[in-house]
Amino acid sequence: MSVEVICVIYILTFIFSMAPFFSHFPLGQMTDLIYTEKELVQSLKEYIQAEESKLAAVKSWANKLDVLTLASTADPEVYLAHPVNAYKLMKRLNTEWSELESLVLQDPSDGFISNMTVHRQYFPDEEDEKGAAKALMRLQDTYKLDSESFSKGKLPGVHHNAILTVDDCYDMGKTAYNEADYYHAVLWMQQALRQMDAGEEHVVSKADVLDYLSYSVYQMGDLPRAIELTRRLVAIDSSHQRAGGNLRYFEKLLSKQLKELNQEVQEPATEEPIQLGTYKRPKDYLPEREIYEGLCRGEGVKMTSARRSRLYCRYHDGNRNPRLLLQPMKEEDEWDSPHIVRYLNALSDSEIEKIKELAKPRLARATVRDPKTGVLTTANYRVSKSAWLEGEEDPVIERVNQRIEDITGLTTQTAELLQIANYGVGGQYEPHFDFSRVRVTSRRPTIMSDVEAGGATVFPDFGAAIYPKKGTAVFWYNLFRSGEGDYRTRHAACPVLVGCKWVSNKWIHERGQEFRRPCGLTEVD
Repeated sequence: MSVEVICVIYILTFIFSMAPFFSHFPLGQMTDLIYTEKELVQSLKEYIQAEESKLAAVKSWANKLDVLTLASTADPEVYLAHPVNAYKLMKRLNTEWSELESLVLQDPSDGFISNMTVHRQYFPDEEDEKGAAKALMRLQDTYKLDSESFSKGKLPGVHHNAILTVDDCYDMGKTAYNEADYYHAVLWMQQALRQMDAGEEHVVSKADVLDYLSYSVYQMGDLPRAIELTRRLVAIDSSHQRAGGNLRYFEKLLSKQLKELNQEVQEPATEEPIQLGTYKRPKDYLPEREIYEGLCRGEGVKMTSARRSRLYCRYHDGNRNPRLLLQPMKEEDEWDSPHIVRYLNALSDSEIEKIKELAKPRLARATVRDPKTGVLTTANYRVSKSAWLEGEEDPVIERVNQRIEDITGLTTQTAELLQIANYGVGGQYEPHFDFSRVRVTSRRPTIMSDVEAGGATVFPDFGAAIYPKKGTAVFWYNLFRSGEGDYRTRHAACPVLVGCKWVSNKWIHERGQEFRRPCGLTEVD
């Protein structure tokens, strides 16, 4: 059974100046949380004001009663001899103290707690927080950013101050540690220690940081540094439950290793701060990881002068399509082979906003098809949220579908629905094919928004990087005319470093295109 795809259109609608969260929470939902937090702050201020008013009333009572008791206790018999004083004492104890008791028992927090309860159902959970931390680490790896730059908010294209405290760095390191990701645990625990040693305020103890850092360094195979860090831990907390045992074990292990190498046991050198590159990042499941991430950084792009000379721009009227005759599309070559083109002004701002409006309520975690079971499932290599829109839902969707037909010359009658994808901070889709078996073709139109940093579409096989531009469409075939897959078109969506990427995809299947794109016998574009 074949899966036929001829064309995909990505519509990246717009970008915010800062993408704040892991893509399980796309920016569309994140903006709602921003306003929710503002509402909760206002509710908190009202609670504080109510508590202060209550406390002021209680203080007033206390001051008044302090004066009264001072007079009454000076000479109780003389005080009570006056009938008014006797009456007022009875009244205070029977009525007024009860009123004071009621005042003290009032709980001004009820409104705040009620507001919190209503909004809590929309809060991110522990898994979202962990995902946000892992997204930062993903960006750190892809764009080769050291922990210090991250902690100080020094990112390309960023115009806002957003710093990470000692405790933030510690939590980042702990997240990595709990995932047995000792490489990132070292980087972030070291950063926490660096900021701590610089005198920054913190809640976490230095002993806890050294405990995680020393063991993570040991897991990275650096015994001398693990010993030194553990000695620092012992010096701070000699009664630490693990430090003493770890130190003896590390020293014994190092001594054994040196003896096997016929080297004398030496004292560990004075610790130097661990930097990005001190330890090599472990290999993972993706063979082209270095090429892919290099292209995301703009490294290794094979755009030569000779290739650039073969790229042109032109007006495209869709083979004299009536809808494009008076206003043809502006078409620009992005790559020569395989041929990739970009269409400018493919979507208007109003169409973009309408598409987003329709998609936001339906956004759900994007899925991939499990190659073994065929079942749709989520995957760490595809981090975004998506929704699917039908042409009948709104005239804008129908108009976009028609425009795709006009531009490509292909029918969308057998195409998939319009997919809207939202990539937040760290959102990505690692290298993949758009076709899944032998007879899948994809020429891929992409309509994009501007991204301040990151978010490019890259092709590791031939070294191309296509950068997002708002309202444009990028288009290519991923099947040859023979119906065979063009394996050169394996591509990836780079993580968004700064901004938020909205994309609309339209997969057009090979079925139904027999007279629009006739089959050929050879593997040619």
